[in-house]
Amino acid sequence: MYITFVLISQATAGKISQIWIFTVSAATIFFPLTYILADIFTEVYGYAKARSRTQILLLCSIISALLYALVAWLPPAVGFDANEAYIRVFGQIPRIAIASWIAVYFGSITNDYILAKMKVLTKGKHLWARTIGSTIVGEAVDTILIFGIGFYGIIPNSLLVSAMLSGWVLKVLIETVMTPVTYKVVAKLKKAENEDYYDYNTNFNPLKVKE
Repeated sequence: MYITFVLISQATAGKISQIWIFTVSAATIFFPLTYILADIFTEVYGYAKARSRTQILLLCSIISALLYALVAWLPPAVGFDANEAYIRVFGQIPRIAIASWIAVYFGSITNDYILAKMKVLTKGKHLWARTIGSTIVGEAVDTILIFGIGFYGIIPNSLLVSAMLSGWVLKVLIETVMTPVTYKVVAKLKKAENEDYYDYNTNFNPLKVKE
């Protein structure tokens, strides 16, 4: 689910929508779920496995971006009149994908690092503080990088800043509202897996491939 939501966000991030008072990327509607899932994963299994999950995501994202680029590049058949629409949408995805690789990687690593460290410092207490606190910082890193790299020069700067701030606020709000659900899922998963990992001796190098 985590990888699926991120990959879908790459294909939908380019549409800027108005939702109530928020001017946001369409991906903002479901992208916060990736951070909720990331928090659950890190809380139960620890930072090292969460890092591996992010590295798998990066590989999947690269493959999908190359295929999107191929779709945009393929010549249209005679009579196919929607090629320009495909080029406009899928043609910008490689840039968004590269921005997403950087943003999601550093945003996720930051989120996982803060949550894992806070779990050790709080001795497993105050899960709400860990999930919300890590999301505030992780989503800030992610949002700044994805909009700064992916959309600078494509959309007006005023709209860029508005979408960036609105997106960050909305993502944090969704994480906060979903906290009770996160509590229930974490509790059930810990019981089912008989796992509740604490990163006391973890190597936090974000580039490390194996623990």
